Amino acid sequence: MTSPAPAAPRTARRIVLATVVILAVLIAAFFVFATMYTDFLWYDQLNFAQVLTTRWIATATMFVVGFLGMAVPMFISIQLAYRLRPVYVRLSSQLDRYQEVVEPLRRLAMWGMPVFFGLFAGFAAAGQWEIVWQWANGTATGKTDAQFHLDTGFYLFDLPFYEALLGFVSAVLILSLLVSALVLYLYGSVRVGQGELRISKAARVQLAVIAGVYLLVQAISLWVDRYKTLTATEDKITGAAFTGVNATIPGLSILAIIAVLVAVLFFVTAVIGHWRFPLAATALLIVAALVLGIGYPWAVNTFQVKPNQNQLQAQYYERNLKATKAAYGIDDVETTPFKAQTSAEPGQLRSDADTTASIRIMDPNVIGPTFQQLEQYRSYYKFPQKLDVDRYKIDGKNQDAVVAVREIDTSRIPSQTWNNSTLVYTHGYGLVAAAGNQRTDDGEPVFLERGIPTSGALTGSQKFEPRVYFGENSPAYSIVGAPKGTAPVEIDYPRGKDSSENQTKTTFTGDGGPRIGNFFTKLLYALKFQSEQILFSDSVNQDSQILYDRDPTTRVQKAAPYLTLDSDPYPSIVDGRIVWIVDGYTTSSSYPYSTTVNLPKAISDSVNTQPGFVTDDINYIRNSVKATVDAYDGKVTLYAWDPADPVLKTWQKIYPSTLKPISDMSAQLMSHVRYPTDLFKVQRAMLGTYHVSDAASFARQDNLWETPNDPQSDSANPELQPPYYLSMKMPGQDQSQFSMYTTFIPASQGSNSRNVLFGYLAVDADAGSTAGKKSSSYGKLRMLEIDADTTVPGPGQVQNSFDSDPTVGQQLNLLKQGQSKVTHGNLLTLPVGGGFLYVQPVFVQSSGGTQVPRLQKILVAFGDKIAFADTLTEALDQLFGGNSGATGGDNNVTPTPTPTPGSGTGTTPPTGDAAFQAALADAKAAMLARDAALKAGDLSEFAVQDQKLTDAVNRLLQLQQSGSSTTK
Repeated sequence: MTSPAPAAPRTARRIVLATVVILAVLIAAFFVFATMYTDFLWYDQLNFAQVLTTRWIATATMFVVGFLGMAVPMFISIQLAYRLRPVYVRLSSQLDRYQEVVEPLRRLAMWGMPVFFGLFAGFAAAGQWEIVWQWANGTATGKTDAQFHLDTGFYLFDLPFYEALLGFVSAVLILSLLVSALVLYLYGSVRVGQGELRISKAARVQLAVIAGVYLLVQAISLWVDRYKTLTATEDKITGAAFTGVNATIPGLSILAIIAVLVAVLFFVTAVIGHWRFPLAATALLIVAALVLGIGYPWAVNTFQVKPNQNQLQAQYYERNLKATKAAYGIDDVETTPFKAQTSAEPGQLRSDADTTASIRIMDPNVIGPTFQQLEQYRSYYKFPQKLDVDRYKIDGKNQDAVVAVREIDTSRIPSQTWNNSTLVYTHGYGLVAAAGNQRTDDGEPVFLERGIPTSGALTGSQKFEPRVYFGENSPAYSIVGAPKGTAPVEIDYPRGKDSSENQTKTTFTGDGGPRIGNFFTKLLYALKFQSEQILFSDSVNQDSQILYDRDPTTRVQKAAPYLTLDSDPYPSIVDGRIVWIVDGYTTSSSYPYSTTVNLPKAISDSVNTQPGFVTDDINYIRNSVKATVDAYDGKVTLYAWDPADPVLKTWQKIYPSTLKPISDMSAQLMSHVRYPTDLFKVQRAMLGTYHVSDAASFARQDNLWETPNDPQSDSANPELQPPYYLSMKMPGQDQSQFSMYTTFIPASQGSNSRNVLFGYLAVDADAGSTAGKKSSSYGKLRMLEIDADTTVPGPGQVQNSFDSDPTVGQQLNLLKQGQSKVTHGNLLTLPVGGGFLYVQPVFVQSSGGTQVPRLQKILVAFGDKIAFADTLTEALDQLFGGNSGATGGDNNVTPTPTPTPGSGTGTTPPTGDAAFQAALADAKAAMLARDAALKAGDLSEFAVQDQKLTDAVNRLLQLQQSGSSTTK
């Protein structure tokens, strides 16, 4: 007799496998815990732990609700189908084989299927928690829709919840019906054979009841769909138009009633046992859905609406006009008919002297490299490529400024070690500001605040904290802080020569990040950032803090996840500290009768070419929150800028105590708050169509506008011209205001497009300087609707005039000689002198090596006349007959020409000078001859003509005199 094999090896393998699985689960659980706990530490340090815990509780609650909501009905359905199976029933051989396969797994399947689908439902429900919480905390708006006369809050908060709930319940019922039918079939309650279908009484009751409940839910869904027509597209508008009101909505009402009747028939079948009536009624419901849901609306639209479209749709167009304007905040635009002057006369700008003196000639999108070269100081500092625009009061006068923060660039620190990048080079230093309307003699910015240590007009009268630990380009994380008396290790700012002996050091003393003084938190953050140095470094002490998630936008988004944030946060000096100001929007896509806009597309332009937004299509927006982020300690403060906004009120109920009132905003903070860029872009996108005031004009679509393309963008891939901040006085205003403007041209119709001005929109962007109180004019939209009988060139036409003018072209070609590159700045449009003045700065920089754009020329245009001079004041005088009556901010400048490689320095004489003209002719002839020689392959002749060209250019440069200009 053979003894059985020992079972020890198999048992040992099971123990090892179980141990490995348990360890894997514990390790995974610890990683999840580490992530959640470090998140809590971050939020808790920021005093926004309530935001995280609210989200955790809501997500967990909805997961449980979703799991139980799916698993319990499905489990009950399976159990009923199995327990009420017929005991004595003869099954077919095929079903017998199925049962043999299924029976060993029956218990697992009866529990596993509900759990499996419950998990999916739980995760899906968890992702919908915001919809549920908004429904539970919804706020009435006080405004009703034009069709059902319900408060618009129903569409913003209630309707999305009802849609989600009905969809979930429908899915539960469908799955319960399917699994019930499967179990009933497997265990003989439903039998198919000999040309007939046999269903036991218990099975009949179960299937009929589930089907009846499902149809009741569909009836409710059809009834709710009536309200969804107010946010669906029909004809030219969003919302129910003639077909929707007279065909679709009545059809849905009838279908809902039919669905209720069919559901009743299924309930009757559960009692009396006759299936033909509910099945016939179901077929009737399907036919009715095709007729009432598709056929009838098509017939009404084809035979009634299209032949009489404008007449029948007029009242619905009017609904869409009113709702869209209200939803986007453009219902109070002050529109002024404007007959523009196109002729330039002496003294014409006298009444607009304040505006011309404030014209920004320093383009923030061009002079970034100038800031970098003049104010970098060390290679490990950097400035953004595109700078920001702000304004300050200096000596009692408002001054527009181009500003940027000097941030740390750890990719360029002297020695790339963990110690240096994490503990030593931790922060940037200072804010640099330049006057937007001024320049030096050599074309560089006039700085208002600069240097290390920082000094200037913006901080001279107050205690100032210049260190920037939180910025748009801060390191992923830094570890800062130390006990008192410890020698500082953080590089604060350099002094003198670039050596370690000439470094001022500091220690962070604020409260900017979670403390990691104990072993446990070190371990957690070592796991989070996958850096063992955090755990083992002796420099990490009991007072250490870890700073991360340092980008201002990221911090505000985490503190207020319900907000859509503006894509252009900007730094300001407020109450002695550098703060980042971030605009937050509440949005919705459910406002009745409001037209939808694609948010990323609406805000995309030549400055912001690839906006990244989670939000896509919206039809409601409010700038409801102003947020600040302290650049030193990262503190986030949220202010309820629009406390009347119902969406914000709802979120305040969900996240109480996270917002401060406007009354808490200081006077200095108010003076730097501005009208947000992205909101203005969305409003201009809508005003291209919705500037009209009556349904007839809207129906004709014969006065559509669009934003012109930026003349400096690539012609093969054009981008829209961005709006610009300027201090200016609109016609009808008493004094100059810090504003933002955009222009409109006729909407292009295929290849037929005209680049002429039709509209000019400006908004008062200054919130005032009174603590806790908005300026009464803040946010006022003013539209100049240009008289169609007057042709005012648009930005594209004006740029073409600049580029095609032969005299301007000759001088620009001279500036391009050698290694020089000419860059055109932003083309500004200003309503002055009874018409529109265009101003474009021209910068010159090296095309290789060190690039420092310097302002060298100014192009201006008014009507069909242009001028080109060294300063704005000179250009305006040339344009307006020798005396414009106003000056630019560069009035006291004596320009110095940009040196050209291989040339001396001098000034350019008037173009009428004989010697200058002769040298210019020689240069032109040599250039043409040189090009011809190159094409012919004659390199010796090419060298001769190239030398002649060089000699002619040198003669021109030697003849230069200050004050050269051309007019047309």
